[in-house]
Parts: sequence; structure tokens; C-alpha cells
Amino acid sequence: MSIVEVLRGMRWRGKVNEYIESKLRVGELIHLSLIDPAKVHDLRTLSEIGRRLSAAGTDAFLVGGSIGVSESDVDSVVTTLEEFNKPVILFPGNVNGLSRMADAVLFMSLLNSDDPYFIIGAQIIGAPIIKKYGLEPLPTAYIVVGYGGTAGFIGKARPLPLEKPEIGIAYALAAEYLGMKYIYLEGGSGSPEPITPQYVKYVRSSTSKSYIMVGGGIRRAEDVTKIADAGAHIIVTGNIIESDLGRAEELVKTVKRSKL
Repeated sequence: MSIVEVLRGMRWRGKVNEYIESKLRVGELIHLSLIDPAKVHDLRTLSEIGRRLSAAGTDAFLVGGSIGVSESDVDSVVTTLEEFNKPVILFPGNVNGLSRMADAVLFMSLLNSDDPYFIIGAQIIGAPIIKKYGLEPLPTAYIVVGYGGTAGFIGKARPLPLEKPEIGIAYALAAEYLGMKYIYLEGGSGSPEPITPQYVKYVRSSTSKSYIMVGGGIRRAEDVTKIADAGAHIIVTGNIIESDLGRAEELVKTVKRSKL
């Protein structure tokens, strides 16, 4: 293990879940900045993005994507983001999205996939690698809702209909009863609109032990406010970082001004 990995291990390894929970306990809404390694072409630019998002108050970085991601790309992105003293959490679309340089990994099961590989197969392949790398697993139910986007298509998911929140509630309860600590409601990268606040509210009101994470299509401050008021614990923004970094910074600040 390199000295960089040793130092990072002392900083965040095994501490990411507690870091998140400590913020939630005092009423903070969590913001995660999603960086897709396949869309990073200049590490200097990424460093500037990381600096600005950190200054705005993002709580941690998510690193991952669904298409065109290699482990070397993930390593480079993680190493670049490490300078900002924020946890770097992997958001793997597949086992090629794992990196020994990260702090933790969303250990996800895509519950509404039609392909068992994305429900449990990839997890079986990835688990020994996660153990070997010493990553902290964050047990996560990944549920694609509405638009679905690339994640839904690649993951062979049947996106849950927004007009039928009772289906989302059933999935969320199943995830909670299976012991999953995080429930990620994914509207899909590039979704025209975020998941509706009403949908988030129904899921949040029906669960009690899991933390609700919402991502996909969040572009406006009012989106953040409504989703926060509906009961989300964690908000993820990604595409807006690529298209309008200034607006992304404002979204981070809006999240951090919000309270649970």
C-alpha cells in the first residue's frame, strides 16, 4: 500500500457512514457531488471543480458512471479529488468502477432490474475486491424511478411510475427490511425533471431506519427546497456540474442552508 493510501486510510477509511450520520444527527441535509470519470478529460479542470464545490460546502464526492468507465479513470479522478479533505465514495455502474484509492463504496443492488446480475451478480463479483481494497461498504438499495436515463437502460430496470408511489413504498420497505441503510431514488442522469416531492414524501413517511437519497434532474434551487421539505436526507447533483458549475455551486449552498 502506498503512503497516499495509508494517509487516506487514516483520514476516512471506515469513517464515512459515521461522518454522514453525524451530520444527519444535527439536522444537516447532505449534499453529494457526482463526478463521472468518463466525462473528465482534464484533471486540472477537475481540480478546479473540486475546489469550488468544496468551498460551496459539498459533503462528499461520488465517483462513477454507467458507460465508458475504466478503473484507471476512476483512480485518476479519486486521486485528484483527495486533496479536498472530503470523503470520496464510489458509485459503480459495474465492477470496473471500483478503485483502491477511494474511501467507501455505495454497495448497491438495483432492485427493480430485470437482470439478476444487477441485483446480486455484480455484487458477488465485487465483494471480494471491496474487501481486498479495504473500502467501506455502504449498503444501498438503488431504485430507478420515472425517466430512468442511462442507468435504467444499462441496468435493465423497469423504472417505477411516479404516479404509483405505492410501488416505490413497497420497494423501499423491502430494502429497509433487508437491512439496507441507504435508499437511492434515481430519476436518471439528464432527467427532464427530478423525482416529485410527493413521491419522496411517500417513501420517507413509510420508512424509519434507512436514509433517503435522491438524484437525477435536480437543476434549480426550488427543486432542492421541495425535495428537502419532502424528507430527503441526501441530495445528489451530477449533470449540472458539467453543464453549469456556477449553478451547481448555488445548489450545494441551497442544500447546506436546508435542514432536516
